[in-house]
Amino acid sequence: MKSDHPWGRAGNADLLNKLALEVGYVSGEIGNLMVAVTHKSFANEALAPLDHNERLEFLGDAVLDLVVAEALMKAHPTVPEGDLSRHRATLVSARSLAEVANILDLGAVLRLGRGEQRSGGRQKESLLADAFEAVVGAIYLDHGLDAVQHFVLAHLGEAPESCWKSRLKIYQGDRL
Repeated sequence: MKSDHPWGRAGNADLLNKLALEVGYVSGEIGNLMVAVTHKSFANEALAPLDHNERLEFLGDAVLDLVVAEALMKAHPTVPEGDLSRHRATLVSARSLAEVANILDLGAVLRLGRGEQRSGGRQKESLLADAFEAVVGAIYLDHGLDAVQHFVLAHLGEAPESCWKSRLKIYQGDRL
């Protein structure tokens, strides 16, 4: 890492450890979380080859879809597939995931290259949503499906109610 790189400061490592505890890791453990919060732009500026979060994002996206689809099917056994698909798409949209990433303060721990930092990358919806998916992938690899189900279902429900009201239909019986 270049010596003048902002992520070289110790404060961000403390924030990553705090995030690790918030998402269910034991004290001192970060597993794949370091990679999950490393953007490609940061890896490209590193002096030595460095893993970045795109592969974890890919995995996290698939795991997230599985967890949300299963939860919707269990909660609404008579709702048709089309309605379930639309609702899942809303729940895992970039906007929804970015809101949850903001609640977790993922922007503060993202390892971004200088250009991404200057362009406001810590607040970009797409980067925050991607980071959330990468964190889901990291949790899945580090702790398995049960842990990631608990994390996803707990945190998708944490978004402020005002954020969800404008996008989600009110449940009426088994209808979404």
